[in-house]
Amino acid sequence: MTAAAASWLPLSPGERSVAIEVLVHGPLSRTELARRLNLSAGSLTRLTKPLLESGLLIEAPETPALPEVRQGRPSQPLDVVAESRSFIGFKITEDMVYGVVTTLRSEIVARHDRPLTTHDPAEVADLLREMTGELARTHPRLAGIGIGVGGLVQDRTMVGESPFLQWRDVPLAELVEERTGLPVVVENDVAALVEAEAWFGAGRGLDRFVVLTIGAGIGYGLVLGGKRVPYAEEDRGFGRHWIINPNGPLTPDGARGSAVSLLTIPNIRYQVQAATGEDRTYEEILALAAAGEPMPARVIDEAARALGTIVAQISNFAMPQKIVLAGEGVGLMDVAGKTVDETIRANRHPLAEPVDLETKVSDFHDWARGAAVLAIQVLVLGAVER
Repeated sequence: MTAAAASWLPLSPGERSVAIEVLVHGPLSRTELARRLNLSAGSLTRLTKPLLESGLLIEAPETPALPEVRQGRPSQPLDVVAESRSFIGFKITEDMVYGVVTTLRSEIVARHDRPLTTHDPAEVADLLREMTGELARTHPRLAGIGIGVGGLVQDRTMVGESPFLQWRDVPLAELVEERTGLPVVVENDVAALVEAEAWFGAGRGLDRFVVLTIGAGIGYGLVLGGKRVPYAEEDRGFGRHWIINPNGPLTPDGARGSAVSLLTIPNIRYQVQAATGEDRTYEEILALAAAGEPMPARVIDEAARALGTIVAQISNFAMPQKIVLAGEGVGLMDVAGKTVDETIRANRHPLAEPVDLETKVSDFHDWARGAAVLAIQVLVLGAVER
């Protein structure tokens, strides 16, 4: 671990709570910080002293209150210096590696992508070393690396299984640490995206929300009490056995009529090709559906109804304040968003509150940013609980 990151560790649970609150919501006055964490002034002083001495927190410039309401000395809020450390985030797909550099507050300040021409673990680690070197030239104060991978990740170090990369029991963190000299955190890509949305994105400040991703697969993440809820089945093909329509299509991946068979990009393409004999891209299928071409329109309509059903069922059972829809398949909403909305309403109680469904139009750099957020959480704050 770098001296920069190590100088902030280990943090006690109380210190960690203070650091996270300032990092996510700062700058905050001591009074506001004590109120948010239900701390006395003395306890807050005790907890913030080591954070200030280590440089993780700073006293920001004074911000005097308005003359008519000012009482006593001006408030000197606590904050972090977002640019004091940089973090690399990588998102590995089947054929690309997307890389970003972020600040301590996860703002993306650089991007660097490379094609992935091999799935050999050692060669993939070599590619990540090369990309890290390129990014380090302009951002030398790197504190760590986060890597997001589709599949089962164990202990934030080992890729237990990744169907996209045909990996099993790959010690990816160790391979990359050996080559870069930087500490590395590996996590399932959806889990990393959920953490980023909880801390710095659409879920910040919410007690209950859900991230639902559609694309090559279907991903799901639930946050309760502001924390992501881990579950035994995550990373193992969410939606593969969630049957939406028992009489629906049978595809190579997913049970008949399952969410995966109806809604994922590979299976949407498979359905159209099986019916027409033409291999179309997802974007082409969406355009043909929008133009009223019968077969693509039918497949996209079924996908929209599947998405609406999933969103309604999640809302009925998890009761989130918001559902964030993300992933490379969200273009479905542009073409069939009305059908999605109608299906949600049809599967909800007539008096239920409308579902706050936020479509997040993004690219794989947002997934890479999620991996960087994991690095910030673990390497800087020591937040290793799952």
